[in-house]
Amino acid sequence: MKTRFAAALGSVALTAGMLLGAPAASAQTTAYPTTTVDVPYGASYIHGTLTWYNRSVGFSGTLRAVGCRRAWFAAYDASGKEFDPRSTSTKCDVTYPFSVSIPADAPGGAASVIVCLDDANANPLKCVKYYRP
Repeated sequence: MKTRFAAALGSVALTAGMLLGAPAASAQTTAYPTTTVDVPYGASYIHGTLTWYNRSVGFSGTLRAVGCRRAWFAAYDASGKEFDPRSTSTKCDVTYPFSVSIPADAPGGAASVIVCLDDANANPLKCVKYYRP
């Protein structure tokens, strides 16, 4: 009887030790998809990263303005509807870091984003369209 009790007690202790030593289960997070942006125009450029969220697109980047330039961006849904566009202010002869949130408040979020390098009068010099990965 004592042998059975000792074996049972040892088994319980072993199981408890395994459970207590096991790592806690953690919630898994899914990374949002990203896209690298590169819009060169002469010596000026826009470089950065788009992060595709469910109802917006984050854009962290750099505007290099030789002369006076600004960065302009807008998100579009799958049917081509434009959400509210965003832009930097006009910058002259400077490298300007920026971080913006481009709205895309619709189910599924943005399907694409257009990024434009504009002149001082807000006329596009070069635009590149990026699609959600």
